Amino acid sequence: MNKNDILTVYGSDAAKMTKALLRSLDLPSLLPNKEASIVLKPNLVIAVTADSGATTHTEIVVAIIEHLQAMGYTNISIVESAWVGASTKEAFRVNGYNQIRERYGIPLIDVKDDQYVKKTIGKVTMEVSKTILETDFLVNLPVLKGHCQTAMTCALKNMKGCISDRSKRLFHTLGLHNPIAALNAVRAADLVIVDSLNGDLDFEEGGNPVRTNRMFAARDSVLCDAYGASLLGFELKDIPYIGLAQDLGVGTADLSGANVIQLNEPSDEEPPMPSGRVSYLAKHAQPDSACSACYGNLIHALKRLDEVDRLGDVSVPICIGQGYKGVNDPDKVGVGICTRGLGKSLAGCPPKAIDMIAFLKEL
Repeated sequence: MNKNDILTVYGSDAAKMTKALLRSLDLPSLLPNKEASIVLKPNLVIAVTADSGATTHTEIVVAIIEHLQAMGYTNISIVESAWVGASTKEAFRVNGYNQIRERYGIPLIDVKDDQYVKKTIGKVTMEVSKTILETDFLVNLPVLKGHCQTAMTCALKNMKGCISDRSKRLFHTLGLHNPIAALNAVRAADLVIVDSLNGDLDFEEGGNPVRTNRMFAARDSVLCDAYGASLLGFELKDIPYIGLAQDLGVGTADLSGANVIQLNEPSDEEPPMPSGRVSYLAKHAQPDSACSACYGNLIHALKRLDEVDRLGDVSVPICIGQGYKGVNDPDKVGVGICTRGLGKSLAGCPPKAIDMIAFLKEL
């Protein structure tokens, strides 16, 4: 797997999808030393399960452990820190990590109890987990989701769970973006496997999950986040820490040079209709057997339009889904390759939210 590769897989079986990504990585070429120390860093920001849209699916972590151990890697640990005021140990318990520890012999390391090493990048001094700094191979397992302060959280921001609570408070005082970029300049992940199955629409703590039935992997955390931003309908300027991390040499945000590899086609499982914010946005959609990935991207696109008071401009329902294959109607508007017979249609399988936004603004 090259630094400019982004591997994408669709479905609803997190374990199966994870193993598909791992098989495509050629892990021995990335990590030839079977004795190397490997850290899995999930997102367990609070003690809620993954169906909330806030935390990493436990099945992903288990699938990685099983894959690594089957290949002879033995020095594996799970390292995480919940946000300030929350208990990492309770997050471990709620998500079944105590059972993982017992079954697979994997240590659970709470960064809140770890030793720290002070690191300075520019004007930002932070206390970073000693375990994280000393590990040979860091696997970052973020959830792609919205965030009320930074618009989005994925690979770069998930590294915030590798610092002390004191440094987390400092990061917020400094406005998050510069510190997040600086942290990744200190230690960026060697591999990112993104849980984009049902990340929350708006908030880091979950509550409004949007099912997209998708996962993706990358070696460049900056490129990974640039791609994730496009899936959620954000431009790079909306998330300053991506560009700042690029400026610090962490990676590249240039998606034009990315090699996006789809391991399969999007799942044909229709997404559920949760209550609240998602249902409000869904009133502008007219789905018929819509795949989760395509439908989820449309929800994010509608959310971005709502944020700039342009949702009211969407005066016709947006058709989406396989039910529109072969339908020819000059008066209808649709997104996704299945709607190509309609009067106005955006190609893609699935089209990214950022492309949907541009299309909808031109209606």
